[in-house]
Amino acid sequence: MNVLQCIAVDDEPLALGLVCAFINKTPFLNLAGKYSSAVEALEAIHDLSVDLIFLDIQMPDLTGIELARIIEKTGNQGPRIIFTTAFNQFALDGFRVDALDYLLKPFNYEEFLKAATKGKAYVELVQRAANGSAPEMREDYLFLKVEYQLVRIAYDDILYVEGLKDYVKVILKSDTKPILSLTSLKALEEKLPPAKFMRVHRSFIVNLDKIGAVTRNTIQIGTVTIPVSDQYKENFSQFLSKWM
Repeated sequence: MNVLQCIAVDDEPLALGLVCAFINKTPFLNLAGKYSSAVEALEAIHDLSVDLIFLDIQMPDLTGIELARIIEKTGNQGPRIIFTTAFNQFALDGFRVDALDYLLKPFNYEEFLKAATKGKAYVELVQRAANGSAPEMREDYLFLKVEYQLVRIAYDDILYVEGLKDYVKVILKSDTKPILSLTSLKALEEKLPPAKFMRVHRSFIVNLDKIGAVTRNTIQIGTVTIPVSDQYKENFSQFLSKWM
């Protein structure tokens, strides 16, 4: 069993003690440190090998959100974060800094364990990626973060993707309800295989196998008409020329 190295950060002694007790109770977690301020935790993160941080949001000097943004700049190899807070209005901020989960105080051990298990699954996924065996490396599906979990999506199930302000909307063949993920269209475009998908507009990526009809400026997928913008017409025309 992989044991995750964890730290707990909270300026409230009782809350910090509870999280530490929950960590010590969980077989696949090891408490590497506990800190009453985000500044102390930031200093420790540079010295410790940390997989998971249980992080309060509202703290003096440096908030949990601010610490998460600093960690985020270190890249994908940085520790993952599970927020612990008494205020649910911070949930969207938690998404934006790519938190793994969000525990709303007061929470019990069952809720804690569920969040910790997500952390374990995510770290194992990253480790498999480093060894060249992660599911994302396969050619038939990818994992996309939806709320606080990773959802497997088959490439063949994707009809098209629409970029919104803060999210992407993935339209699936198998589900009438689209999947929303807090990421950019550009970031998702980099994950999708270019042999199967093409960006045809500032706001759209299409599955090339799902195209039913085309005109000079549009693509038809099912009953949906998707525009092809001038910026992407040349690439799309090159694709079409192979089939004409």
